[in-house]
Amino acid sequence: MPYRAPVSEFRFLFDHVVGLSQVHATQLFSDVSDDVTDAILTEAGKLCEDILAPLQRPGDVHPARLENGVVRTSPGYAAGYKAIADGGWVGISARPDNGGMGLPMTVTTAVNEMMSSACLSLQLNPLMSQGQIEALEAHASDELKALYLPRLISGEWTGTMNLTEPQAGSDVGALRTKAEPKGDGTYAISGQKIYISWGDHDMADNICHLVLARLPDGVPGTKGISLFMVPKKLPDENGSPGIANSLKVVSLEHKMGLHGSPTAVMQYDAATGWLVGEPHAGMAAMFTMMNNARLGVGVQGIGVAEGAYQHALAYAADRKQGKASGSGAIIEHADVRRMLTTMKAETYAARAIALTNAVAIDMSHATGQADWKSRAALLTPITKAYGTEVGMEVANMGIQVHGGMGFVEETGAAQYARDVRVTAIYEGTNGIQSMDLVARKMMDGGEAAFALIGEVQDAAEGARARMPALAKPVWQAAENLRETTEWLVAQDMQDRFAGAVPYLDAFARVLGSHFHLLAAGTEAEGGPRTALATFYIKRLLPEHKGLLAHVREGADGLYVLSAEDLAA
Repeated sequence: MPYRAPVSEFRFLFDHVVGLSQVHATQLFSDVSDDVTDAILTEAGKLCEDILAPLQRPGDVHPARLENGVVRTSPGYAAGYKAIADGGWVGISARPDNGGMGLPMTVTTAVNEMMSSACLSLQLNPLMSQGQIEALEAHASDELKALYLPRLISGEWTGTMNLTEPQAGSDVGALRTKAEPKGDGTYAISGQKIYISWGDHDMADNICHLVLARLPDGVPGTKGISLFMVPKKLPDENGSPGIANSLKVVSLEHKMGLHGSPTAVMQYDAATGWLVGEPHAGMAAMFTMMNNARLGVGVQGIGVAEGAYQHALAYAADRKQGKASGSGAIIEHADVRRMLTTMKAETYAARAIALTNAVAIDMSHATGQADWKSRAALLTPITKAYGTEVGMEVANMGIQVHGGMGFVEETGAAQYARDVRVTAIYEGTNGIQSMDLVARKMMDGGEAAFALIGEVQDAAEGARARMPALAKPVWQAAENLRETTEWLVAQDMQDRFAGAVPYLDAFARVLGSHFHLLAAGTEAEGGPRTALATFYIKRLLPEHKGLLAHVREGADGLYVLSAEDLAA
């Protein structure tokens, strides 16, 4: 089934739910009119429908491959990437003084979602470059900015992120990669990195690796880590790619999905690198890129959910089976209708959360206000975890809607599930996102969380007179979340971590109900958005009660069974 970009849905959310108008009202984004936003969405939608979506299946059946030390990409990917680069989509949010469009992250988020729906494997390439651009803008020297930013923004060069090592997965502080000063302002980088998305390919003139490594005087742990720019080819005096650097691709991983995206094991043998930011402050610089990528990965999950939903909806409307009423297609069966409605409701909720997160990022950049920064920080782990969980759930349901044909690769339904599975793992597993939410994001005593919960309750109170059957349960769910948050911030970290995942899930459920309620409030009684909101609030929102009960159990019960008991 051809992919259809949900441009009208983004316009609705921008205008009626997430408040893009307040971003446009800032001085930083005052030149970004509604007409500009509409044009961007329309053109991005065409790119995704006409150029990227046809590459989805070829990338899966013809994976990237390593030949004589060079990674060869899937058929059509080079042309697809060129269309992305030529259209300026890599630098959509980058600063105009370096050649970027300077558009709000909220608009970029919508574009990235559509690209993820169309062809997730290829979209991962510009997403990595976008994160690197933001990190360089914030932390690099003027010389590095002048050399690398214009070329990354134009798409001539692409960027990667090198954190993980074989012995150091989520524990980045255990890395062993070394950086030795060469006495000329450069450093010799030596070590091995794994799971490097788009670590090599044949689509761009140069590949720019941001590599975490430890200087000789770097202390153990994350506080002793520095960040370095290590290009595949060393730029010459004109900034053109010159001789090869001392790095190579050892191998490509054989993965469950994302076959079109080469995931490399990278070896650095005294490769020449340049320091990005201050010595021993590499994690702060890399977190700029990681936070950008965490929003982006959450959106990847949502994009896959949209693609899987469209795929399943088309099949259900066409497939005749059993004694269904109406058209005779399986879309008339109650259980199929339950699955499709769940898929649509979950995708909307996750999309609204992600766009609200992006609005907070834009307002933080435009105003410098601490409350917007706190809001963005709070929503980032929720966006990443919930967006990717929804992606997996919806893709799995898409297979179920297809029945036996969903298990047959030719239909393409299974690819969504295989491709999206890694999004819950990379850029910080969803467990780590949840731990971040209940720990670092609660260092303010829950102030940012309580402020957001208060907004949910205020909106529900405002809707009570017109939609009491929907507003009342949303208000009560927010109150339950408030009470559990008060309990949570009074606990030690072990008890917080024990309930971190259900707490994040419950928070997302409540936020999802809030955004559905806002959508219902924009139309006359009995409209389709009200029907979808009713489904979510009456059937899905009640799950928050069980999740919050899980949170309050703390850690003790997790250790009643010993390791030996678990193995018995």
